[in-house]
Amino acid sequence: MAVGVEADAARAAVIVVGGHEAGAGVAVDPLAEHGPLLRASSARRALDATVRQALDSTDLPVCVVPMTLGRDPLLVADTARTLTSLTGGAAAGRVVLAEPFGNAPLLAGWLRVAVAGAAREHGGTDLAVLLTANAANRYDDAELFRIAHLVKVQEDVPWVEVAFRGGDPDPAEGVKRCGQLGARRVAVIPAGFGPATDGPMPGVIDGEPLLAPSAISGVLATRIAGAMLKLSQGDDGIAAGLDADHGHGHGGKRWQGPDSSAG
Repeated sequence: MAVGVEADAARAAVIVVGGHEAGAGVAVDPLAEHGPLLRASSARRALDATVRQALDSTDLPVCVVPMTLGRDPLLVADTARTLTSLTGGAAAGRVVLAEPFGNAPLLAGWLRVAVAGAAREHGGTDLAVLLTANAANRYDDAELFRIAHLVKVQEDVPWVEVAFRGGDPDPAEGVKRCGQLGARRVAVIPAGFGPATDGPMPGVIDGEPLLAPSAISGVLATRIAGAMLKLSQGDDGIAAGLDADHGHGHGGKRWQGPDSSAG
């Protein structure tokens, strides 16, 4: 992580807010060494309480980072909507919304690296890769199918399938489908911040986390540095965030996370 980026991160109280991609629980210890770090398990009430806690406990600007890898535009919009009521009075000029941690092209790139690594390590024409994530809504889930197709085409691997914890197909069904297609070995790779599965699965190769803690801290610090620069120019990022889910489908059931926060 560059020294200048670290310095920018230290000039803000940082709140990471997560959604169905499990971004509220990421390991960001290297970044936390440089300034206050709080977590909100979801937008709305949890985030409201966490921002107020930060404003009351420090004189630093408060930088909120939506921890989406690119499949949760509603998290960004909900975060922006929550922050609109927290930017007046004594808090004026102190709250800034950073750009989302990731986006769909970045997620596709990160998954390509992970799939290529699994292919190199476990190789052969009988290997299938199963990308797993928490079930969310039909639009965000469909986005993972689209990304999986791009990864398969670009990495030229026999099978890249998708499964959802708490959804359809679930990981066990996903592994079964890989076998029905002809795969003799299956490697599972997480397409979110969390683990690939809820526990060991017999005969399945369990992939590493998609991003190492150092990589997460580096990206996060870059987002914070960019937000601090914009805030110094009078842009708190909230207006742009309100449009994050523009054109996104709303017919699916919205993911409902725990409405609590922790410091």
